[in-house]
Amino acid sequence: MFDVKAIREAPDEFRKAWDRKTAGSGVVVDQILALTDAVRQATTRKQDAETVRNTNSKLIGKAKGSGDEAEAQRLMQIVADAKIEIEQSGAAEAAAQAELEGVLSGLPNLPLPDVPAGENEDDNIQQGDAWGQPRVFSFPVQDHADFGSNLKDDSGASLLDFEAATRMSGARFVAIKGQLARLERALGAFMLDFQTETNNYTEVSPPLLVRSSALYGTGQLPKFEEDLFKAGDQHYLIPTAEVPLTNMVAGQILSDEQLPLRMTAQTPCFRSEAGSAGRDTKGMIRLHQFNKVELVSIVRDQAEGLAELERMTRCAEAVLEALELPYRRMLLCAGDMGAGARKTYDLEVWLPSQETYREISSCSYCGDFQARRMNARWRPPVSETTPKSKPEYVHTLNGSGLAVGRTLVAIMENYQEADGSLTVPSALRSYLGGLGSIR
Repeated sequence: MFDVKAIREAPDEFRKAWDRKTAGSGVVVDQILALTDAVRQATTRKQDAETVRNTNSKLIGKAKGSGDEAEAQRLMQIVADAKIEIEQSGAAEAAAQAELEGVLSGLPNLPLPDVPAGENEDDNIQQGDAWGQPRVFSFPVQDHADFGSNLKDDSGASLLDFEAATRMSGARFVAIKGQLARLERALGAFMLDFQTETNNYTEVSPPLLVRSSALYGTGQLPKFEEDLFKAGDQHYLIPTAEVPLTNMVAGQILSDEQLPLRMTAQTPCFRSEAGSAGRDTKGMIRLHQFNKVELVSIVRDQAEGLAELERMTRCAEAVLEALELPYRRMLLCAGDMGAGARKTYDLEVWLPSQETYREISSCSYCGDFQARRMNARWRPPVSETTPKSKPEYVHTLNGSGLAVGRTLVAIMENYQEADGSLTVPSALRSYLGGLGSIR
């Protein structure tokens, strides 16, 4: 949600910012200004009518007391007309306000000035050099789907079983078994330990079902409902742990001592992938259900938020470096960012079967966009010059640290061997009882 007063005071700035996200979308400013005028005009009419009603209601008694019945009748008619105007103006005010809130709730966040212009991923800008040297293979590389399917247990069953998952759940699901499932579990545990022990995030085990208000708070509703799975009349399955973690501060006023607040969680994530028809239909790149370790930070203001974005991105990069997976950092252009972000870095890992880098983490600074929707605030400390402090909206960030399934994909592709075995990255071996390879 946006501050209407700020839009009225600087409409051109908002027009330009929204046009950077999607060309031509800045015209919504004119709609917002027209609706705010409609609200103000209806409010003024209602208030004027209330004044007329209240003033003349007092005079009716005086007229009756003096025996002037004609004057009393005239005043009663004025009051009756005023009541009709109050009802009509109130209805017009409520309708215009509801339409205004509907428009505002569906708008994306404003990109920061240093976010590059552009429409899609082709306009994103690599930051610095890529980390790590892609491995040179002496044998034909298999993509992760074929390689994982060719890994067998003692009975000859595939450890990466798309057929069984499809029979029970349909397309875009997978069943991971045996040592490969153990490797996936180790990955999640390693990431959580890394973020909590090395980077001081607080681990949270959050609900996987949330109400619509929580999804509204982080910006998934109302605009992206088609990407969600609804469970019953009141709940949705979470598309990412960003939703419950960020909503931990919804409706709260935090103290200065509580900030910055850093939380992490590993959860299943559920997405309908409504807009991805025909994309990555093979394998584990784009599933309806996947595991992810999420990072969320709650900070005081923009300066702290931008510094936290660099820190959060490094926390995600360090996981890839520990796993020795080549990657690069991309600064997303305005048109490729998520709706709630003001600035986003994507980390892309090298997939040898595709001979390209693919997204494995996205870290975003959201400013006070989510905080306004959640009414999440903090109270600055008092001082001699400011004995009382007014609560201010917090600023929020979220990022993947990392997507567990996609990291498993990257390991299967980068650590596969000519004999069909999979070497276990050294950072994970202690989580697997010293296991060095999966054969």
